[in-house]
Parts: sequence; structure tokens; C-alpha cells
Amino acid sequence: MKKIISILLLFTFSLYSADATIEVIKKVDRLPTISVEDASTSYGEIKKKLFFKTLISDLNVLSLYNVERTYTQITFDSESVSLNNRKQDYVLRYQLRKDDNGLFNTDIKLFYNKSLVYQKSYRIKNDNYYIFLVHSIAFDINKYMGNSDVDWIKKKIVLSRLVGANKSEILITDYTLSYSKVILKGGMNIFPKWANTKQSVIYYTSLDGKRPTLFKLNTRTGNREKLLSSDGMLICSDVSSDGKKLLLTMAPSGQPDIYVYDVVTKKYSRLTKYSGIDVNAQFMSNNRVVFISNRLGYPNVFSKKIGSNAVEQMVYYGKSNSACSAYKDYVVYKSRESNNAFSRNTFNLHLISTKTDFIRRLTATGENEFPRFSEDGGTILFIKNYKSQSSIGVIRLETNKNFLFPLKIGKIQSIDW
Repeated sequence: MKKIISILLLFTFSLYSADATIEVIKKVDRLPTISVEDASTSYGEIKKKLFFKTLISDLNVLSLYNVERTYTQITFDSESVSLNNRKQDYVLRYQLRKDDNGLFNTDIKLFYNKSLVYQKSYRIKNDNYYIFLVHSIAFDINKYMGNSDVDWIKKKIVLSRLVGANKSEILITDYTLSYSKVILKGGMNIFPKWANTKQSVIYYTSLDGKRPTLFKLNTRTGNREKLLSSDGMLICSDVSSDGKKLLLTMAPSGQPDIYVYDVVTKKYSRLTKYSGIDVNAQFMSNNRVVFISNRLGYPNVFSKKIGSNAVEQMVYYGKSNSACSAYKDYVVYKSRESNNAFSRNTFNLHLISTKTDFIRRLTATGENEFPRFSEDGGTILFIKNYKSQSSIGVIRLETNKNFLFPLKIGKIQSIDW
């Protein structure tokens, strides 16, 4: 069992222009500038500065502006922007306050050329979740500007991190890792996947028993349900958009294959029947799945239609292609770019389209793995390991920009959003 699990870990670790695989050409010579003003009076300096820092980070990730990072304070009701910001195209002002009911409130104003053009107020019960309020502000600013949807910025991330020998923790975080809550610890629990769009239930694999076991956990109530166990390995690699189907990797006879599990009937059927290794399947459009197989003598990306025996090779570049994610006609995959027996190798992410022959490399250094498309296909979340640092990476395909958010404790094993 341990050998097969190690192989799977090796596999999984080891579109907005005419074609998203083509390198993006900047549409404008100059991005507008934006600065942020703090008008809070009732909150301490630490909370205000953290809010400011996170808001600056989100505006930067949106890739709409050149963001000024100088911290500025002002009165919220001031009709003009501060003297330092009068040369900025946009100025975003916020005010943190608690109301009479003890709820955390945030008011914002957006100025363009010194004139007020947008304002909104937000309220949450617990200011420990202020990070998600910041992300909501960024989402609304992006929407006001008329840009492509960035719903992913408000979503929670579920991840497994390795914290010791045969020890892991499952956490819920935001994409910047600024907020984190451990929901499961003790033992070896890996490969968490969101089970629904409400992000209230996850699937995960436990390796604590004699056989790998797939569990379903309600993150709000703590209720846990055992779904099934299998010899060799048992991993949920993807959940269908309606939440009714799971793609599993199981090895009841020694060699891993892809299975489809019906959440309603709790029955599964075998999708691949290969004497080698088939793992890490992801749903595509048109009733197809993409997966990793060693059918060529090395790991590579293949696809097939559910119900058909025909298998199609998807990638013709590289000799060690593992870990993939699909969005409509696009596939992002991990490929080994070096073969050094005496030091760490480089694993980069590449983007392909099923309709063209173009390949777009998305990363350049380190070990980049476990890519995951956002629901709109415009952003890719991934894990980056570089110089003993484990980070969440974000790739904005339209603007060709990458952002990294390091994990302070442990090493990220897998992620989902």
C-alpha cells in the first residue's frame, strides 16, 4: 500500500484572448494608479494595518491598477482625497467600525479623479473573518470596473499540510493564507476536496487504518461519514459541478485505476482498465475526463469519454507530465523540466488547449504542482515549493501574472477551492 501511495504522491506532486495558451499581449501601455486611505478611528493600529495590507494585496492580484503601497490616514467624510493621493487616478477609502450590536462594519468610498464614483457598506458578525470581507471589497471593485468575474477571490481554500512523520492537518483558509482554521488533525488525512458549492462539506482520505478510507466531513457540524475503503489506495481526485459524481483512484487489485462514484446510489464503476497506473482524473466538458497514466512508460496526460474505451494522448511535450486540471477545452499540467540526480529538479506548469497545438509555460522555477482551475477558468491555483518554502501560488491567465503566498508551518500536500 505504501509503495502505491508513494507512486500517487509522485504523480500528483512530481482564456480570454483568442486562445489562452498564447502569451498575453498587454492591451494598454499604462495601468491606472490607485491608493488606499484608512479612515478608521475605533480600531487598533494592528487591525487597521492588517486590513490595509490585505486590501493592497487583493488590488494587486486583480491586476487592474498600479497600486500605491503608502499607508495614509484621513477622515472618512472628507470630500477630497489626501494631499499625497491627489495625483492618483483612483483612491479607495475604508472605515472600520463596530455598530451598537457589536457587529463589524466596513464602509468604503471609491474616488476617480478626486470625485466620488462608488460606495458601499459591509457587515459581518465576527471580525476574525475580516479577510473574507476584504476579498468581497476587491470582488465588488472588480465588478464595478466591468472586468471578468473573480468569484474565486471570495472562496475558501481547503488544504492538507504535512506537519511531521505520518502526521497531517486539514485546514480551511483564504487564498492568501491570512486566515486559517484547522478542522482535522491527528493521523494522516490527505487530499481534501470540496463536496458542494456552499463549501460546507469535504471529502478526504484517511490513511490511519489498515485500508485507505474515504470520508465525508461536514465542516460546520463536525459530522463525519465513512463512504468506502479499498486496498492499495483510495483518493477522490475531482467532484462534478453538480456534486453528484466523484472521480476516484483505487487499486483493489494492486494497480490504480479511475472509478466513477455515484453520490446518490453510493455505487461505483470502473472507468479505466489498464495494467499500469491511471490516477488523478479530472472532469472535462462533453462527458470526458482527463487523467495521468504511464501508458507510454512515463507519466503523461490522457483523456477519454465516459462509457468509451478509446483513450487519447493529450500532451506531446515532456517526458514526465503529472498532476493536471481541466476547464472546458483547456488543461494545465505539471511537467518535469530537469533530470538532476544530485539536487532538486524543476517542475513547471504548462497550459494547453484541445483545439490548438500551442503550449504556454506558466511557471519558471522550483517545484510547481497540484494546479486547480477557478470556476471561470481565468485563474489557476497551485502549490509551489522553492528553497524549503511551501506556498500557494495564483496565476492570472489574462494578465500573465503570478503571485505567491507562503505557508508559515508545514508543507502543503494538496489544495482545493
